[in-house]
Amino acid sequence: MKETKFCEEFSPKYYGICAIGGMLSAGATHVAITPLDVLKVNMQVNPVKYSSICTSFTTLLREGGVSAFRRGWTGKFFGYGVQGACRFGLYEYMNKIYSNSLKERNKSLIFFLSSATAEVIANVALCPFEAIKVRVQAQPRFAKGLGDGFPKLYASEGLRGFYKGLVPLWGRNLPFSMIMFSTFEHSVDFLYRNAIQRKKEDCSITQQLGVTCLAGYAAGSTGSIISNPADNIVASLNNNKTNSLKMAVKKIGLRNLFTRSLPIRIMLVGPVVTLQWLLFDTIKVLSGLPTSGHITTEVEVTRAKIQPA
Repeated sequence: MKETKFCEEFSPKYYGICAIGGMLSAGATHVAITPLDVLKVNMQVNPVKYSSICTSFTTLLREGGVSAFRRGWTGKFFGYGVQGACRFGLYEYMNKIYSNSLKERNKSLIFFLSSATAEVIANVALCPFEAIKVRVQAQPRFAKGLGDGFPKLYASEGLRGFYKGLVPLWGRNLPFSMIMFSTFEHSVDFLYRNAIQRKKEDCSITQQLGVTCLAGYAAGSTGSIISNPADNIVASLNNNKTNSLKMAVKKIGLRNLFTRSLPIRIMLVGPVVTLQWLLFDTIKVLSGLPTSGHITTEVEVTRAKIQPA
């Protein structure tokens, strides 16, 4: 019996499904880890008071109760939902565009260009939500959420208040996205060629989604290490701890840029990116589409080369 598909790959509907899948997966997963994000932001903004994960948890619970760990969830859901739609949908679209125009180029270059182009646009959409989210999490008296946060920030700082963190946001998310997508693509290719040694279409849906999870975790963990310095700068700027990139770097310190809140970022980002890819690919599978990953090498050829003479 022929499998019914909602749409064909690389059609307008296909990119629409990728955008919807990215929005739902990114929005849902970021809401799920809001308590850990609250811890991370406070450790970045006030490292003296919130010096470790355990003490930060205790202090926030004592001062704000359980509700303190829900701060900023609306900003995370809508902001990262919009970002996810642009990140995943535009990545698939740009990957096709660059693949057609740069046929002889290295695949990594195409992955880098596709993810960078998508992320530039995604962060313009995310930035206002991120500005409100960080303030709500680290400044409980600032606002309760997006509804009162947007007008209050606009009244006090104007349009600049929403976008003064855009450059460091690009600095955080551009390298993260480029490394994340490239690592994911190469991990998927490696797993099918060397671990499973079968074509993707010859594997069961469970096996394909298992590959998605393994590649997603590798991608998220690698990306979090690369982007940690810029993440610290974003938190500092959005909480008015500093007024410029230069001042932020000087105040935080070069060593702290790379190490501050890194363990909790890895705890956050690795599982979150894994779950995002799993939800994203599940939505694609339910639409009759293949799981993600542009396989660059035929498994049969690889296997033939390693056979003894």
